[in-house]
Parts: sequence; C-alpha cells; structure tokens
Amino acid sequence: MSEPTDADRVWLLYLFMIRAKRLAKLQAGSTSNSPTPSPASPGPSTTIAQLPQPKPKPPFIPPQSTTPPPQRNVSVKRKPTAPAPKIDYQTWENDTISTVLKVTLSKSTAEANEYDLVWLKHLQVELESEGHPHMTLTNDIVDRLLITRLELNAQAMSDDLEYVSVLASLPPQSVFEYLVGCWKRINTARSILLKKNPVSETQQATALLNQLRDLIISYIGLNLQDPEMFPQPADRPLSTLGSRELLSPLLSLSALSTPLYASTSHVQLFLQDLVVRFADPDELLTTLSTLVHTLVAHTLTIPSEGIGGSGGDSAWRGVIGGMEALVGVKPIAEMITRMPQWLGEGFGVEVTAANFERLSLMSPLLRLGTFSREWPGIAQIYFSDPTKRSRADVDSSNASLRGTLKSLQSSLFQIFNTLVRTSPEARERVLEYFATVVRLNVKRAGMQVEPDTVASDSFMVNLQSVLLRFAEPFMDARYTKMNRIDPYYFSVSTRIDLKEETRIKATSDEAAQWVEESKSKAATLNFISDIFYLCNALGHYGYIRTIQVYEDLGKTLDDYQRHHDMIAGDGSWMGTPQQAHVQATIENVKNEMSKIQSQQLAYRVQLLDPELVFRYVGFTSFASTWLIRSVDPRGTHPNPVVELPLSKDVPMTFRVLPEFIIEDVVEFFLFVVRHSPESLDLSGKDELVIFALTFLTSTWYIKNPFLKAKINEAVFYGVLPYANDRHGILGHTLNTHPVALKNLIPALTHFYIESEDIDISDARRNIAYILKAVWDNPVHRDALNKEAQNVDKFIRFINLMINDVTYLMDESLSELTQIHNIQTEMRDQTAWNARPQQYRREREGALRGLERHASGYTTLGRSTVGLLKDFTAETKGPFMMPEIVDKLAAMLDYNLDALVGPKCGELRVQDPEKYKFNPRQLLSDILQVYINLSDQEEFVRAVANDGRSYRKELFEAAMETARRVPLKTETEIGVVRSFVSKVEEMKTTIEAEEDLGEIPDEFLDPLMATIMRDPVTLPSSRVVIDRSTIRSHLLSDSKDPFNRVPLVVEDVIPNVELKAQIDAFIAERKNKRSTIEEGIVKMDVSVD
Repeated sequence: MSEPTDADRVWLLYLFMIRAKRLAKLQAGSTSNSPTPSPASPGPSTTIAQLPQPKPKPPFIPPQSTTPPPQRNVSVKRKPTAPAPKIDYQTWENDTISTVLKVTLSKSTAEANEYDLVWLKHLQVELESEGHPHMTLTNDIVDRLLITRLELNAQAMSDDLEYVSVLASLPPQSVFEYLVGCWKRINTARSILLKKNPVSETQQATALLNQLRDLIISYIGLNLQDPEMFPQPADRPLSTLGSRELLSPLLSLSALSTPLYASTSHVQLFLQDLVVRFADPDELLTTLSTLVHTLVAHTLTIPSEGIGGSGGDSAWRGVIGGMEALVGVKPIAEMITRMPQWLGEGFGVEVTAANFERLSLMSPLLRLGTFSREWPGIAQIYFSDPTKRSRADVDSSNASLRGTLKSLQSSLFQIFNTLVRTSPEARERVLEYFATVVRLNVKRAGMQVEPDTVASDSFMVNLQSVLLRFAEPFMDARYTKMNRIDPYYFSVSTRIDLKEETRIKATSDEAAQWVEESKSKAATLNFISDIFYLCNALGHYGYIRTIQVYEDLGKTLDDYQRHHDMIAGDGSWMGTPQQAHVQATIENVKNEMSKIQSQQLAYRVQLLDPELVFRYVGFTSFASTWLIRSVDPRGTHPNPVVELPLSKDVPMTFRVLPEFIIEDVVEFFLFVVRHSPESLDLSGKDELVIFALTFLTSTWYIKNPFLKAKINEAVFYGVLPYANDRHGILGHTLNTHPVALKNLIPALTHFYIESEDIDISDARRNIAYILKAVWDNPVHRDALNKEAQNVDKFIRFINLMINDVTYLMDESLSELTQIHNIQTEMRDQTAWNARPQQYRREREGALRGLERHASGYTTLGRSTVGLLKDFTAETKGPFMMPEIVDKLAAMLDYNLDALVGPKCGELRVQDPEKYKFNPRQLLSDILQVYINLSDQEEFVRAVANDGRSYRKELFEAAMETARRVPLKTETEIGVVRSFVSKVEEMKTTIEAEEDLGEIPDEFLDPLMATIMRDPVTLPSSRVVIDRSTIRSHLLSDSKDPFNRVPLVVEDVIPNVELKAQIDAFIAERKNKRSTIEEGIVKMDVSVD
C-alpha cells in the first residue's frame, strides 16, 4: 500500500478538525478557546505526526547556482563577479520553509527578525518531547508547522508571558491572505531556484517546493469552503472571508491591479494550481461554486444607470474580468456549466423566465443594457429633455454607450465561446442554456405581454449578439457550409418546442406525422444546426419582440401627440376658470411625451447599434438564402440562383418549418429599411429582393396572407426616397439585378391579383407605388407587355387597379371636401365662437382625423392614377376589353367632374401641400389617360356610353384649365378636343343603335337589364347572361352570382341558339328602322 501524500493528509486533517469542532460545541466550559494547544494535549499536530511519512527523496542533481538563505542577515547585496558557492541542502530547506511559511522554531531567530518570522513555541516543545534531533525546519514537519501557524489566534488570552509578544506581533491577516502570501513566496523561491540554482540537489529542492505548494493550495481550498476552520481577525466579518476574499482580486482584474496579484497571468497560475490539487470534479465544485455564484451575483448590485454609470461600469467590468479568468482554466469552465445555478436551479424555487434572469449564472451579466424598461437611469442621464438636445449631443451619447456595449458583448461571447470549447459536455450545457431561454420566453411573442413575467429586452438582445457571433463562422460568402444545416432537425431535436407554433404551410397533424417519418433521415445533431435554429428562435422571442416594443413607443407617442393637439387646439378654455387646469394638463402631456422620446433614444442605442444590426443583417440574409435553397429543386441556390416561379409541389421539409423563420426575416428587413436603411448599403439588398420575389411569384408556398403582404411591404419601404436616392435603398437593385428585371413585374401583378381574394388593399397600393418607382426602366416596361399577353390574368390586374383608383380618389376627394367645409365654418369666427364648446371640440377632432387620413389617400391615389397613365401609354389592348373599358371610362369621367365640375370649389383647402393634394397634377394625369386612349374606338364608345358623369362642358373646362396653367401643350389639348368630338358623334350613333323598341325579356341580361350580345349559360345555376357581364363579375368575385358556386369563365357555355335569335332581332329592328328612315326621307323629297 502506497504512502499518503500531503494532500491526503490535509483531507484527513480536515475530517479530524470537523469532528473536533463538533465536540467542542457540545462541551460546556471547555478550553477550546485557548490560543494554542499544549504540548501534551492531543490535537491535530499529534494526529498529523502519526501519519505515514512521504516517499523517499529523489536523488540529488549537481548544483548550478546559489542564493543566500532568507533568514541570514545580509547588510549589502552586491552583484557577484563569480558564481557564488552553493549552500548545503539542509540550510536551504530550513531557510526556504521559514521564508515561505513565515515561521521558526527558534525564539532567537524570531527576535532577530523582529517577529516577522512567527515563533511556534508550543510546536517546538512538542517536537522536543518527541525527540526531534534539531530545531531546523524540514519537509517532514511542514504540515505541522502550517497548521500550528494557522491555529494561532491574535485575540486569544495566554498565561504564557513569553508567548504574548508572539501573539501581539501576528500580522492582521485573514487565513486566506496568509496562505496566498505563502503561495506567492513559493513562486518566488521557485524562480530563484530556476535562475540561480543555489543548491546542488535541484530535484530534491523542486520536490520540496511542490510539496509546499500542494499543502498551501489544499488549505486554501479548505478555507474557501469553511472560513471558520481557523481563527480569523476579529474585525473581519465572516461574510467577507473565505470565497469573498478571492472575489475581490477577481473583480480587480479588469484594472490589472490588485493587492493579491500583479496580472491576469498570476491569477491563471493560482487557479491552475487550485484545479490541479482539486482534480476531482466534485471536490472542485465544492471548493469554487460559492465563489463563482457570488462573483456573478455581484452584478445585481449595479444601480439603475447600469453600464452608463461610473460605479456600474466598473462593477460589471470586474465581474467580466473575473469570469474570463475562471473560464480560462478548463476544469473550472467545465465545473461552471455543471453547477445547478448554471440553469437557475438549486434555489428551491421553480425556474421561470423572470427569475431565470437573476438566478442563472450568466444572466446578471446578460441583462445589462440601455433599454429603459430595466435601466431607466440611461434615459434619464443621457437623453433627458430630448427636444433640447442637439444631434451632436445625441450622437456623442450613442457613441459612448455603444462603445461600452461592444466591450460587454465581446466579453460575453468570449466567455461562452471558451465554455463551448472546453469539452463536448460543456458545449452541450451551453446549448441547453440557450434552449432554456427560448423555452421560458415563448410568451414574449404574445400580443399582450406582462414585462415582469418574461426576460428583459437587454437580456434577450445581448444573448442574441452572442449567438450571432457563434453563427459567423458558418456564414461565409459562398455559403459553403449551408448544407450542414439539417432540414430534419426538428424531427429529432427537442431544444425548441414547436407544439404551439404555426407552421409555414402544414397543420399540426401533418407536422406530427412528418416528425415520425423523418427521424431516420435526420443527421447526427451538429453545432451548426443547433446555433442556426436557436438563433432563429431567440430572434423571434427576443430581438424581433424588442423591435415591437420600440414601435409601440412610437404609437404611444402619437397618441399623446393627438391628445395634446386636441386640448391645445380648443382655445375656448382661455380666460376661463378652467385655464389653469387645462394648462397643467397640457404640461403633463408634454412631460410624458418627453419621457417617451427619451426612452426611444435609449432603445435606439442598443436596438440600432450598427455592429449588432450589421451582424443581424448578415444572419437574416443567410437565413433567407437558406429558405430559398430549401425550396430550390436543385438545392443549390444561390450558385446558381433559383429559377422562378417555383414548382407547385411544396417540399414537406419547408412546409413544417415554424412560420416565425420567414416572419422574422421579413420583420427585420422591414425594420431596417424603415429605421436604418444605411445598414443595407454594404450587404443585404440582393438577398432581400430575391427573397421577396421568390415568395411573391410563388405565393402558394406561404399560407399566411398577411405574411405575404409584409414581404411586399418591405419592398415598398425599400423604394421610398432615402438620402439622395429618390427610389430608396432598393431602387438600384430592382432596376439592375437580373432576378428583379425578370421577375419583378410578374411577381407584383400576381400578388396584386391575389391580394383581392384576401382583401389586403394596402398591399395593392404598395405595389402601385413600387411599379411607379421602376417604370422608367424600359426592361420593366417590356416585362409588362409580356404580362399583358396573358389576357385573362392582366385584365384582372387592370380591373383591380381601376377599383383602387376609384376607391382612393373617392375617399381622398370626399375627405378634402369635408376638410373644406369645416375650415370654412371655422373661418367665420363670430359664428364659430357662438357654437357650443362641445360642438366645436367635436368638429375640431373630426378635422384632425380627416387630416391624418387625407394625405395618405391623396398620395396613393395620385400614385395609382400616375401608374394608370403610364400603363395606358405602354399597352392599350387590355384596357379595351368589354369588362374593363366601361369601368375605366366611368372612373375617369367621375374624377374629371370632381376636379373641374360645379363642386370643384369644395376641394379648396388651406395649405393643400399639408395633405399632399396637387389637383393640377391629378388633372394632368387624367387628361393624359384620355389622350393615350383617344384613338381607341372602344374607349370612345365607353365614354359616350357613360350617362352618369360624361358631359362635354367638363372637357371644355378641363381644356381651359390645362391651357391657362399650363398643364398641356396646344397639340395635346387639340387631341382632347378631337376626342370629345368623336365622343359626341358616338353618342348619336349609340342612341340610334339602342332604339330597338320593346325588347323580349329573354334577350335581356339578368343583371344589367340590357340586350345581350353574346349570351352564355352558367353551368351550375343554368342562368343565361351576357359574356361581358359575367366576365366583369368574375373579375371581383369567383363565384356564380346566382347560387354562389365557384365559377371560372372557361366553364360558361355559349348559347349559340339564343345568340342567333338576338342577332336576328337586332338586324330586323335595324332594317325596320332603316326602312322607316328611308320612308321619311322620301316623304321629305316628295313634299319638296
């Protein structure tokens, strides 16, 4: 059986002392408080003396250099001119042990050193009684020397007057400070041994130093676990001892100056020595777990200004520095992830999203940030009185805070990255940490969220920055690692719970069936797949939800602004007893608005941090590309780019994906193009355009219609004017990228038509604006002509466009009329002030509501009319179809009447630019449509047929205005005049044609009550109707109007027999009329 080492002895000693302490507590009036054990009494010293001795010493090694022993009095140290003679090993051993432990067995030696070396009198007596041959210090008694020194109590009373001076001279050190001092002196002795080699027995000397180191480290570990084991200074509370003493130097590492260590490398060496001694994982956990938890919990004391305050700033930096030092030692890093507190456990409470942020190890650091909900001091200190701050002031605050955030997030990633690289087990527990955060915070994606029940925005966004950095290595420019992302991940991984999540295009039952069928197809889980899917999920519950919080602040500010305008706009309270109260209310509203603006600025610091946004743009671009590759039949996108439109067969691996993966791509791009378009200057534009066109040309891949509308909305915001580009951040890409040149027009026309079925009128208005933005590109105009060749599809597109123009123009002109009426009423101050206060308040409120809506309607209406003008100049045929031309003519005539007719004065409003209302431009565009189609007989007939709005005098007024302003050239006005003449002639012709007398009921269209020209029979209801009527109906309703059965125009049955009868009837009546007219002419001639 091998002999025990000194480390084994320490643990035996530890067990003995625990037992001794327990016995002492049970004894009344015992002598356990005596300063030192008596030589004859049994105690730890005696016990250790009975332990087996160390193994025989290794053989000597020839000496190389020498150094004087520490205890010798050397008055002057001179640089030797020749190698100093080596000293004997026994002398070096005595001096080294004495110097390291600061002890001696000789009273005279202690006195000579002014008691810097502590005289261990009682151990001296004990050793003499045991027959110890001499009082030199040797390796076989170092454990007894150390424990005797540790048991000395400077506050204890002693009857031994000779020993009182020893107790009085004890330095005011804690046990930890004394032991660390010993450890440092061991390192110094080792350095001297290596450099100067003062003894010949180098190997034996090294063994002694190792023995001392192991012994010291063992006792340090015991002290960290139980600081009450040995006497401590009376003025040091127990709460500051033990682990707390190692906490202080760890917290000081960020400043690289500490009373304990000179640099981070010394800390690493100390920790390395500690883990070598406590190599057993359970021992290490017992020794350091309290230290780690206390270190991280120190962050919870940071005040409300967080990283923005001087105190808070240094506090978190200290914790970060300490954690970096700890995880830099692999066994400690492994231990940290094994602690129950790693996942917020071990506190006897259920782990929830709210307490996880305070209980789990890394969470106190992750929750640092600038978001005002959890760090209100940031908004108060850096962004108070926001309306009074200059742009330079705000930029300076942003730069300062973002610099601190960068440092924090970089350090957080380094800590997590070190943990991940420690071992496969540690990596798994880090991934479980991320997954736990996702699982606990599902509620963050809800419509109504109580902030106190979920993790904070700062916590989620900081963790997102960590995951984004983990994702960077596999997001290379050529996507060479993309195929390592397992499409069957969700069939085998349980990290992300999708039971309650909506899938892109699959039911819950279909998803469950897919899981069972796909388990065998899944690859072994890999880190890339884990990070990719976790980053998506964390973004959904974290960063994207924080964007929504920021947007909600904007909506709240708008509500306050409207409330302010309503109160301030009603001046009736001036000079009344209510004036003071109303003014106080207005001031309160202003204060609340100022607070919200400060909060917005604080949110923008972290939410729109350029580095974070840049990383998220990269990840979102990667995710959007991966989504397209997953539906690309070749599976190679973007090398080469996917062919559009996609196959009608949607892969099940795509269908079962959580909808939030696509939703968050869209939400983020939409956020960026609205609030930080410059972030797309370097990258992201191509990916956004290709992503949008892929799923707008192939809308059957996505079930949620509003998600498709969001994709379209992102493109819309991308073409709004930005900086010096009037067509926005995406304008150049849409006009140059090959995918856009080929697919933009088909995608927009396709979704324009589909949006009618799902009633998303905003989407059609956005499309109209996008089309207008790219219309100057001849490639896009050619693409429109190609689309027009698909007549049925293009007619539906044009029909919807005309419907939208009709709606937008009607709404905008109607609201402008109401604004005009209210402004006119308010202009008569005498009559207005005579009205009741409640009436005035209601009218003012109505005016503000109309003003908010009118500008949107007029802008979109003008844009759509402009698009119609461009389309009719490019391609005319589709507009001449029977189901289109009459509707187009009626719409144009109606708006012409509104602009130049008798009631046009009702559109005159104060400050028309405020409502984006430009009646001259609108009139010019409408006249241009007439000019574009003036050579089309079908259009001339349709205008002439418009008995509701067409009047010759309207065109005359319009031409007069166009000449006076001027809006059109004389040549163009001449074209309009010629068109009006054609219309007047056509009216005469139509009136003559329609004079058919009494028409049989079976020849009349059942909906329009006009004679049918091309009768068809509907297949299900068997109703006979004119083809043009049913085609017009099906443009806006895909069902039989008589029984609501689905119907397509190809299914109608031509009624050839009835058509022949109608044609014969018309021919007969025309012949009869011709005969009558000829008779009248002959009668006139005969009369003459």
